[in-house]
Amino acid sequence: MIAEILAVGTELLMGQITNTNAQYLSRRLNDLGVNVYYHSVVGDNPVRLKESLKTALSRADLVISTGGLGPTQDDLTKETVAETMGLKLVLNEEIYQKIRDFFERVNRKMMENNVKQAYIPENSMIIPNNNGTAPGCMIEKDGKIVVMLPGPPKEMIPMFEETVFPHLEKKTGQTIGSRMLKVFGIGESEMEMKIMDLIKAQSNPTIAPYVNMGEVVVRVTARCRDAGEAESMIDPVIEKIRERLGTNLYSVNGETMEEVVVKLITEKNINISVAESCTGGMLASKLVNVPGVSKVFEKGFITYSDSAKIEILGVSPDTLKKYGAVSRETALEMVDCLIKKTGTRAGISITGMAGPDTAPDPVPCGSAHSPDALKKPAGLVYIAVYLDGRTECAELKLNGDRERVRHVACLNALNMLRKMIIEVRR
Repeated sequence: MIAEILAVGTELLMGQITNTNAQYLSRRLNDLGVNVYYHSVVGDNPVRLKESLKTALSRADLVISTGGLGPTQDDLTKETVAETMGLKLVLNEEIYQKIRDFFERVNRKMMENNVKQAYIPENSMIIPNNNGTAPGCMIEKDGKIVVMLPGPPKEMIPMFEETVFPHLEKKTGQTIGSRMLKVFGIGESEMEMKIMDLIKAQSNPTIAPYVNMGEVVVRVTARCRDAGEAESMIDPVIEKIRERLGTNLYSVNGETMEEVVVKLITEKNINISVAESCTGGMLASKLVNVPGVSKVFEKGFITYSDSAKIEILGVSPDTLKKYGAVSRETALEMVDCLIKKTGTRAGISITGMAGPDTAPDPVPCGSAHSPDALKKPAGLVYIAVYLDGRTECAELKLNGDRERVRHVACLNALNMLRKMIIEVRR
């Protein structure tokens, strides 16, 4: 089955709101084995809407529209669909009464134009809306299916899940199961070579690798009758990929690096503290985004300047003067001071040059903007990780803008801790 998603609303074309509905519907239709070939957006204009609808019906079996079901003059989706498909609009007494009940319940006067929402194309299936006044509807005619849903996601999503998805599921007779694998520590080319034999032999399930902000994602997808069958088809493929990639494969269910690490340290009851310079709190932010991290996350320090490293952590001024803030020695001393200060079982320090290459006027030696730092390239980062008496330090030469350098530095820091925990567990 080929589908097209048709979003209706001038506000979408003007960039006033983002079309998140199309993203959601594409994902859920993919779960049903429905191929979404087209996304279209059209304004609140009956002529252009009719043209867009005709085009969609000419190239798709299923058209799902969102928006244009409200009570105002420019809400014309039902009227245009009915006209295009040669159907009359008829008053649905049940919907009319529900709209009246809604306004009575919220103690508001029902306007005359709200009656417009109770008119539905003849012979269509009603899609109840329990979160608003605009019902949806579904038309099946001449081998085509047209589904009309309101634009607000809080209304559209429950309507699709409760009515449309089960209806389409019966028609397709199959579903698509998909698992997202996350890989870190090797590049896309190296990873692809390690699993090339699996990619070449793929049919069902399929294997699709792609790069995503410093890490590699591998999506394994199976077409089958139900979710249980999908899992039984996907699991053996994942195990073969795991054999090739080892600990570089850090997630088989789409979790973020921070989610995986927080789960590990929580299971092992390992409390953690962090000291950040160039990442400016990004590492702590990633950790605290994970629910339940309060059980293990003790303290986080942003020591961006030399004075902060000296006064807050206790880093020696001599270390900063001799080696500079962006150095292996400073990273190691930062994490050592951090552990002495907090007493946690694990600690991470990060210091580096996030970029760009230019820097402001020189300031005292050792600062990230000092003459020492001017000799060091953007993207140079040092990370020190401590765990139960053992410390490791890594030098990274990262590329990209400031945001990417900081993000990838955090991923590397968390990955270092993850691998250290795994090695101890072995």
